[in-house]
Amino acid sequence: MSAALSGISLAQLLLIAAMGIFASLIGGVAGYGTGALMPLVLVPIVGAEPVVPIIAISALFTNTSRATAFRSRIDWRRSLIVLIAAIPTAMLGAWGYTMLTGRGAMLVIGTMMTLSVPLRRLSRRHGLSLSDRGLGVASFFWGVVVGGTSGAGIILLSLLMAVGLEGAAVIATDATISVIIGIAKIGVFGLFGAVTPQVVAVALLIGIVAFPGAFLAKALVERLPVHVHTAILDAVVILGGVLMVIGAIFR
Repeated sequence: MSAALSGISLAQLLLIAAMGIFASLIGGVAGYGTGALMPLVLVPIVGAEPVVPIIAISALFTNTSRATAFRSRIDWRRSLIVLIAAIPTAMLGAWGYTMLTGRGAMLVIGTMMTLSVPLRRLSRRHGLSLSDRGLGVASFFWGVVVGGTSGAGIILLSLLMAVGLEGAAVIATDATISVIIGIAKIGVFGLFGAVTPQVVAVALLIGIVAFPGAFLAKALVERLPVHVHTAILDAVVILGGVLMVIGAIFR
């Protein structure tokens, strides 16, 4: 692993690890955050191109731990509906991501981060409601987005809430779906050469340090005011997304 991490300083590794722990804790409490926060430290250190593959691999750890911690609340029927509809399009989106240049990857990730917050708030404000059939149709299109971007998990949370899931059931079902979608994405990234030794090494670092976060989050989920850290996270995600888009434009 040391050879794969050559070119990344100890301070940068510590920063990645610290953000991995923080993002895992936030994700376990709010249900999202890992894919939105990690690009803020990964892009300046490793570049934009490896970010989505890194997060896809590391998310296998965080989502598995989250699904395990909340396993009694998983809605298996809704999980199956989403997976059947989204896996093919997620693989298509992942393939599209491998075709992007560094500037294109920054634009895609930054735009997704910037739009994710208003999209989530709009869905709540208008009381978005979906049937199981509507969930399947929406998941088909969501698959393209999640396959080629980071931070699209916020959209899935909104879809699951729109079919009536609440609280821990949303977190558990989202994590279960994300594990399977992540495996499909990694398969495509590996096939097209986007999974390098550095990608694997950084992803393992994030995944290992973040694994306990879900279990700590479970202890905090009913004690911590969610609206406070959600507001802070929204501001950070929007700011980071805007800065990433500006950086891509002037790159």
